[in-house]
Amino acid sequence: MKKLTLGIVAHVDSGKTTLSEAILYESGAIRRIGRVDKGDSFLDTDVMERSRGITIYAKQAEFSYGETAFSLLDTPGHVDFSAEMERTLQVLDVAVLVISGADGIQSHTLTLWRLLMQYRVPVFLFFNKMDQPGTDEKALLTEVKSRLSAGCADFRTVGSEQFWDELAMTEEAAMEEFLADGKLADETIRRLIAERKVFPCFFGSALRDEGVTQLLTGLDRYVRKPKYPQQFGARIYKITRDEAGNRLTHMKITGGSLKVKTVPEGADREDKVNQIRIYSGTKYRTQNEAEAGTICAVTGLDKSKAGDGLGTEATSTMPLLEPVLTYQILLPEDVDAAVMLPKLREIEEEEPELHIVWNAQLKEIHVQLMGEVQIDILKEQVKKRFQTEISLGTGKIVYRETIAESVVGVGHFEPLRHYAEVHLLMEPTEPGSGLIFDTKVSEDVLDKNWQRLILTHLKEREHPGVLTGAPITDMKITLVAGRAHEKHTEGGDFRQATYRALRQGLMQAKSILLEPYYAYRLELPEQMLGRAMTDMESMHGDFMLTENAEGVAVLEGCVPASEFMDYPKKLLAYSKGLGRLSYSLKGYEPCHNTEAVLESIDYDPEADTQNPPDSVFCAHGAGFIVPWYQVKEYMHADSGDVLARMQTTDAGDSYEKLQMTDATKGYCARSRRFETDNEPVIGTEEIDAILERTMYANRRQERQGSASGWKKRAGQYQAPVTRSYQPVQTQKKEEYLLVDGYNVIFAWEELKALAQTSIDGARGRLLDILCNYQGIRQCEVIAVFDAYRVKGHATEILNYHNIHVVYTKEAETADQYIEKFAHEHGREYRVTVVTSDGLEQIIIRGQGCTLMSSREFEEEVMRANRMLREELENRKSGTLNRLGEHMVFPEEG
Repeated sequence: MKKLTLGIVAHVDSGKTTLSEAILYESGAIRRIGRVDKGDSFLDTDVMERSRGITIYAKQAEFSYGETAFSLLDTPGHVDFSAEMERTLQVLDVAVLVISGADGIQSHTLTLWRLLMQYRVPVFLFFNKMDQPGTDEKALLTEVKSRLSAGCADFRTVGSEQFWDELAMTEEAAMEEFLADGKLADETIRRLIAERKVFPCFFGSALRDEGVTQLLTGLDRYVRKPKYPQQFGARIYKITRDEAGNRLTHMKITGGSLKVKTVPEGADREDKVNQIRIYSGTKYRTQNEAEAGTICAVTGLDKSKAGDGLGTEATSTMPLLEPVLTYQILLPEDVDAAVMLPKLREIEEEEPELHIVWNAQLKEIHVQLMGEVQIDILKEQVKKRFQTEISLGTGKIVYRETIAESVVGVGHFEPLRHYAEVHLLMEPTEPGSGLIFDTKVSEDVLDKNWQRLILTHLKEREHPGVLTGAPITDMKITLVAGRAHEKHTEGGDFRQATYRALRQGLMQAKSILLEPYYAYRLELPEQMLGRAMTDMESMHGDFMLTENAEGVAVLEGCVPASEFMDYPKKLLAYSKGLGRLSYSLKGYEPCHNTEAVLESIDYDPEADTQNPPDSVFCAHGAGFIVPWYQVKEYMHADSGDVLARMQTTDAGDSYEKLQMTDATKGYCARSRRFETDNEPVIGTEEIDAILERTMYANRRQERQGSASGWKKRAGQYQAPVTRSYQPVQTQKKEEYLLVDGYNVIFAWEELKALAQTSIDGARGRLLDILCNYQGIRQCEVIAVFDAYRVKGHATEILNYHNIHVVYTKEAETADQYIEKFAHEHGREYRVTVVTSDGLEQIIIRGQGCTLMSSREFEEEVMRANRMLREELENRKSGTLNRLGEHMVFPEEG
């Protein structure tokens, strides 16, 4: 028996649920036709659905007719719940579009038609309510042929010459078959319907059970049997919970089969199918295996999301219908937002279009909604499930952001014992294309597993732009370079590097603020045409007069959603009910008042601590932050010429040519931290915590509130308005390394042993080591030795080859000299201090300097010497190894 998934879609109040009831009755699945207005329909079982008389949630029912077993999905008709309907379209084999014979094509009907075309779903049309006075079959057919498709054909006339004529006109092959045989074979008609060249039309009244049998006969006879692959695949279209609180994952099996107690390919490793349910209304039956073509709900998949693909199915793209308004959720005083947030996340799982957003800075919960009806439903849901009454603030427009030109963003994350680096090419794409992700990195440069992880991090969340913090869209993001460390890289490191790379690219780019636009169609008396044109112009919209006959004018165009919110009420008032307005979301276009929006939102991207654009590097055993505008100078991988080479590289060429092939790829410049019984070490985290509680805490707050290193650039803008950020150019600071000489001597085993024989010999050996290190590092090295016990000794500063040596004056320790130097020069120069004195470490960090212990410095010297030997060996073998790339000196703490 043929198995089909049938969806019923319609504009609200077209009789969609009534038709579903009539279909179930005609097929024998139910004994009587329920009524939506009476609250006894088979499918609208939810209390809120029955009280309002509308469908809110997609429902499933099973029935058979003729040679076909159907899984019927009744979808919401109200525009506020259109996202629920859209998710269902992705699993349909065929759809019935219900059109009210009394109203004709309405605003949401056009949206539905566009969605069905987008998802390539074959469509049957059913003109309902034809028993009402004033309905005209010929006029309705003419309207759908002109506004939907010329392939709409009346299938009540199958076999007539006019019918064959209409179908033969749809393509050349059909015309040849008609001329040869005088008709078309059923298989040819099935193919034309499957290819969306023909759209069968039927007429009747679902309430009176008229025309329903003809529709069912047509579906049974003319819908082609789907072909499914042997390999397992499934598409998840919905998440719900049953009365017992069990999480249900609704899916269609699109290949192979799914068995109980198995982990579906593509699902989380911890998820296992515990039960397979086949629903029909509120009742269900269980079975051990679901074959291809089956619509089922499974328990046990706790990590699944609507839109996910399993097995051979890919995760679906961004939905076409999205909310354009965002609201703040206002909670009762005795309800903590942090407690309510995870509860609201449960509802978001079932209705992903809600987009529950937590504003960590303001401690607020925001939600995106389609309209007033959905607001009321959300309030009722929260009250029913969590016994909490919420209210919502004033709705605000949901903006988006994109970029005007291509840019490469770089991100590096390397605190102690962590390492990841990511380079992303970001390119603008066509409006409405959403985000596209790709990788063009050779596996010789970065392992495939790391590449997949980076792409996962790009896809796992919405990424905020830098103009208003709105989600980015309409761009292609390609991984063009990256680097990992064999021992120190963990999965979370690439998450940080990826986010920072994306953010750093946005900070460089020319960003464009986008806002939602409505496409509208306005019919009104021609004497009111001037008023309507003036209104559209004042709302920054455009218009075109498409019809003007018999005293009725038709305007079509698009207008910003922010300006259009109250217009239906205004139209009703000035047209005295004679105006007829239909509109739907067209998409996102450049904002018409960018400067005003930016000023009102006043978003500071650098102050957004949840989305930093800066990178973290490591040197001398400590991590340090490099501002986004200086990051490229510190990067280990090379992608600086990607944009330049794009101009000369063919589209089909691989980015492998652009990758760095350095023999030291993956090397992480860092030193290890040792803790021994004779040298207690205070970690930088502990030192920062001490400073946070004392004098430096106030200074940190003051610094965080100071002016940032970049300014918003004002100037002359062309449409679309772009905005980019320019950093204040800072001069690179001179670098100093201060070494507490005797502290180091008695911390290093080699020097300590030498000091037991001759302290002068140990001191000379240390100075020679520092001379070699200075030759590698090219920084100012100062070795400080205590001479405070020498009576009458003045501060003595000597040059020893390429370093400086200081012997302190009487009564001044090396610690005191170093502290004084740090206090006087810590903000002017980049100062690193080598010492293991715990108290001194706290003071040094308090002056904004970088520190490392004596043992860490020993490891750093050994590492530098080892790299120098490797470079010399590589030069002998003809391989260039750029040592300076990995010798990174820290910024101020």
